[in-house]
Amino acid sequence: MSAVRVASTCLREPVLAANNLASQLNHPDLGCVLFFCSAEYDLDGLGPALAQAFPDVRLTGCTSAGEITTRGYDRGCITAIGFDSRFFSIDCALIREMDRFSLQDAQNVIDGLLTNCRNARIAPIKGNTFAITLLDGLSSREELVLATLNAALGSIPQFGGSAGDDERLANTHVFHDGRFHAGAAMVLLVNTPLDFRVFSSHHMTEGHEKLVVTSACSDSRTVYELNAEPAAEAYARAVGVAVDELDRTVFALQPLGVKVGGHYFVRSIQSVNPDKSLTFYCAVETGIVMTAMAPESLLDSVREQLEISENMVGPPLITIGCDCFLRRLEAELTGKVEAVSEFLRDHKVVGFNTYGEQFNGMHINQTFTGVVIGQPDSSSL
Repeated sequence: MSAVRVASTCLREPVLAANNLASQLNHPDLGCVLFFCSAEYDLDGLGPALAQAFPDVRLTGCTSAGEITTRGYDRGCITAIGFDSRFFSIDCALIREMDRFSLQDAQNVIDGLLTNCRNARIAPIKGNTFAITLLDGLSSREELVLATLNAALGSIPQFGGSAGDDERLANTHVFHDGRFHAGAAMVLLVNTPLDFRVFSSHHMTEGHEKLVVTSACSDSRTVYELNAEPAAEAYARAVGVAVDELDRTVFALQPLGVKVGGHYFVRSIQSVNPDKSLTFYCAVETGIVMTAMAPESLLDSVREQLEISENMVGPPLITIGCDCFLRRLEAELTGKVEAVSEFLRDHKVVGFNTYGEQFNGMHINQTFTGVVIGQPDSSSL
């Protein structure tokens, strides 16, 4: 019996879908199920159906902008991971009000999760624990929640993704206690004796054009001016297109980046507004310098990270991946979907396409973050 089981279903009726997942995942030692589902599902029906199908199992997840199953890139389905309680102690908590989340709140949440993981006596906390965060992808408070949680986590590594809704940009949800929640976040603490490595990777390289944010509203993630002129005009000129040609394809292939600590972090544009301002998927503040970025190989940087991880932990039991939906869009635009899907299958990646990624307290875009978990010794199975 594997320390994890992976399942997926494309059945659309909630009860049938939930029961189908349960038939693939249920066993006497199933302790937790993490799932990612298309926003096309009837969420009001799916929540209770999942709770009924897994009555004694900790169950959490979120909506997606595309799923990663054992087939690679997928759509319109649910993908799920079942964790064996003999190898994983997993506890989770819901953050209901992201805009009022304080450091004391974060400390209380993490302390509670740590206590429950310690009580399971699976493995020592230090060096054997990582955190997964799932956030409402349309909230403007992701940065606040992540920075606050990171302070409370200390040396515990963290990664995650922002919930999607199949690119509708209308309603994104996280799942907790039998139902889906908007405007909320989930924190999972995973304690395991198995080897693992948390990683982050993007494939964008810096260009020559520099753009200073001279007017912005960080709360709405809107940039009004770049280099003291309308943001859309400055950006369009930097990437070599007309303002009326700016669309999701341009945004996916030519994002902007911010340099922090010697490394570039991608800031992706969501839309052009009638006043020629730009709305981003991440917070952007007045005064920062942004650099025009261009894509290199979509897979090389991820391959490098996974090879480093697999050299450390051995052949992967599973890789849980949070892959930006704009990376998937690039794969579709450049005809590389099958190549990416084959790569994901080969490395046992299961996860979802996100509206933003998280890594050790940072909120980033057009990135692939995740964890590679090694296999248990054959003697422990």
